[in-house]
Amino acid sequence: MNTLLTAASIYKDKETIVPIIKSAIKRAKQTIKRNERNVGIKRDIKDALKAFTANPSAATLSKVQSEIDTAVKKNLLNKNTASRRKANLAKAAKAAGVKFGTTTKKAAPAKVAAKPAAAKKPAAKAAPAAKKAPAKTAAKKPTAKK
Repeated sequence: MNTLLTAASIYKDKETIVPIIKSAIKRAKQTIKRNERNVGIKRDIKDALKAFTANPSAATLSKVQSEIDTAVKKNLLNKNTASRRKANLAKAAKAAGVKFGTTTKKAAPAKVAAKPAAAKKPAAKAAPAAKKAPAKTAAKKPTAKK
């Protein structure tokens, strides 16, 4: 059960001593796993950026921005760094003549048709509730959160 790792598996290019303590071995394994995951996410950003520079379009721009946002969510990039990169991408897209917002317009009309029926019901209930609300709220105390 207590298997020692080789220096090559924990430290790829460095000639260092392999940890002997269980917690240090576990920490070294975690470091390797996190490093591979982080490199993969950064590689995805670079690949998406290359695709955008080769063919500037709204879809490729969206892909790059999505990858950058993923890196921010996983604490690989600072949010200000991500904001700066996305702003520069948007500037490059504008210079290339990319038109924005052409991919999502087909889904919007289906949702608009359902909204008028839902909007009528709250409007009918809102008028009687408005008369009752001022009288009750003055007497009630706010409840404490548990």
